[in-house]
Amino acid sequence: MLLAPVTVTPTKPLSPSHLKGLLWADVLFRATRLVSDIQFRYRPASYHVTEQTLGFWVFLDSHLGDVDYRELSETDLGDLYVRFRAQDSRPADARLGQYQEAVEESGFVHPSAERILSIWKDQYSVLGMYDPGLTAPASPRLEVAGLIERLEDVAMCLDLRRIGGAVYADASRYGMPLRQILDETGRPNYLACALRELLALSDGRDQIVLMHDPELTADYVLLARIVGEVSGVEVHRLGVGRVPIEGRIGSARSGNWKDVDAASLLRRVSDQHDTDAVRLGCRLYFLATLGAESKQSFDWDALFHCIRRAERLLARAPDDYGGRDQAALAAEVARHRDLSGSAGWIDPYRLTVRLLARHQPPLATPLLKAVFT
Repeated sequence: MLLAPVTVTPTKPLSPSHLKGLLWADVLFRATRLVSDIQFRYRPASYHVTEQTLGFWVFLDSHLGDVDYRELSETDLGDLYVRFRAQDSRPADARLGQYQEAVEESGFVHPSAERILSIWKDQYSVLGMYDPGLTAPASPRLEVAGLIERLEDVAMCLDLRRIGGAVYADASRYGMPLRQILDETGRPNYLACALRELLALSDGRDQIVLMHDPELTADYVLLARIVGEVSGVEVHRLGVGRVPIEGRIGSARSGNWKDVDAASLLRRVSDQHDTDAVRLGCRLYFLATLGAESKQSFDWDALFHCIRRAERLLARAPDDYGGRDQAALAAEVARHRDLSGSAGWIDPYRLTVRLLARHQPPLATPLLKAVFT
């Protein structure tokens, strides 16, 4: 099985919406690997060639010049990203092309992205999240020519480059609209990057699980259809909704993470609670309390309530499964497989809610450590 969540671009701090998606993916992966063979694919480097990221790098080099990015926080860089996205103009194609060539040919990563990724690695560590490759190179992935060839093999490509046009993924026979994947200059968008990565990793898989937020549903329905058609692999989608801030779901380009970003959150909760309680409490909040589709706004009181609940759960968790071996842990986890069909992954919501069941024995410490802390 391959787990492939939507990837956060390293251009701003992690917001509550980002944390929610990342924690869902983390629990799904850590629980499922106890009962199945699963790989977690999450490589920000695979998406550095999108205009969103390259344009920001051009903006930084044009406006800041040669600075020491190690002196900047992710909030500093996030503020600059908001300025960049507020611009009416876009970088020149020639300039973007230079950066794209550097990324494709030598794996270039801008120091601003290196700085943010290093901060994220520290935050992953504090939250006890598995690092699937935040700073790893993009490979393996298809070259653009290989992607187009694979799509043409199944008649799912409309290539207009010969007349100066763009390249489109064509699933119109399934009632889906054309979707551009390369612009007129040959620059891939996010969907093309996902296809290059997933198709390169699909051989030998039984299942692929795609995680995304509802705003990307149309793209991910198309992505699942194409990957399934080209590779023959069974593809599933899991939508995890964003977290409103004061009743509003905003984009990171608007700076909606202010004062509730990961650094602020971890600083505030870690001052009052120990690491294991913070790790478990954050999972209780972002998974069990908010659920996949909750419209509840981010709530500090609810988060702290979950962390206090986590302290009590940790205090009363038995040390083992009555002398039984690792198989007992796997059996407990396996009860919470996804029920939507033939999928074999563990449903992170069902497993996390199980922690809060009042009339069932508490989960043992080995499971809490393997999955939640």
